[in-house]
Amino acid sequence: VGDKVMVLARSGLWQEVVNVPASHTFPMPEGMSFEEAAALLVNYITAYMVLFDFGNLRPNQSVLIHMAAGGVGTAAIQLCKTVENVTIFGTASASKHDSLKESGVAHPIDYRTMDYAEEIRKISPKGVDIVLDPLGGSDTTKAFNLLKPMGKLITYGVANLLTGQKKNLMAMAKTWWNQFSITALQLLSQNKAVCGYHLGYMDEEVELLGGVVAKLVNLYTQGKIKPKIDSVWPFDQVAEAMKQMQEKKNVGKVILVPEAPKEESKKAEN
Repeated sequence: VGDKVMVLARSGLWQEVVNVPASHTFPMPEGMSFEEAAALLVNYITAYMVLFDFGNLRPNQSVLIHMAAGGVGTAAIQLCKTVENVTIFGTASASKHDSLKESGVAHPIDYRTMDYAEEIRKISPKGVDIVLDPLGGSDTTKAFNLLKPMGKLITYGVANLLTGQKKNLMAMAKTWWNQFSITALQLLSQNKAVCGYHLGYMDEEVELLGGVVAKLVNLYTQGKIKPKIDSVWPFDQVAEAMKQMQEKKNVGKVILVPEAPKEESKKAEN
């Protein structure tokens, strides 16, 4: 009682009181803020398992990170930097490129104005070793084609199903129609791997997740990772917080708090 903890819960965190199993709570490391704790688990567990458990990231490899300025994207960039000489390609709108370069992205690409696959081929004709795919649809096919021999594609979302502020049914149908599909025999001749990841379906894997969290806490205390907070919003401004994400203005995590103290609100606006 009274311990500061980070929690993993599949749903229902937009509320003042939350009940979670003890096995899904983890002590916060010394010096971590509640906002950082809220930003750590889902994004960093996802990025860590995708990059290291599935991706087997090693020195001198190259990685394509989509939505590189988002929560999982910023976590993945920081984790890539813990491995020697990893080249990071990151897609994001042009206004976020300076910030991405500062954080360690060698090649930021504006997906809105250019074909990211073409841009990557100009720099690395053979492609990349790992693609993190939160997009789905035809982008998964592009990702697979961008892999070098022995490359790995890890798909962990279908962001293309959400188009702008409103779901466009035609766009959703198109994404669904273009969803990537491959057979075991095709994989055999390509020398590539395709993996699927969804943290929400690992509720029972308490030991596995606990081991990952321990590694992340260790990296945090060493100063090698630090959650990037874009902005902090009280519950009564949830609509504005969602707009910040839908309009893709955020760099890092958008955090909700039940009630922001006045100084916190000002900090969030700055």
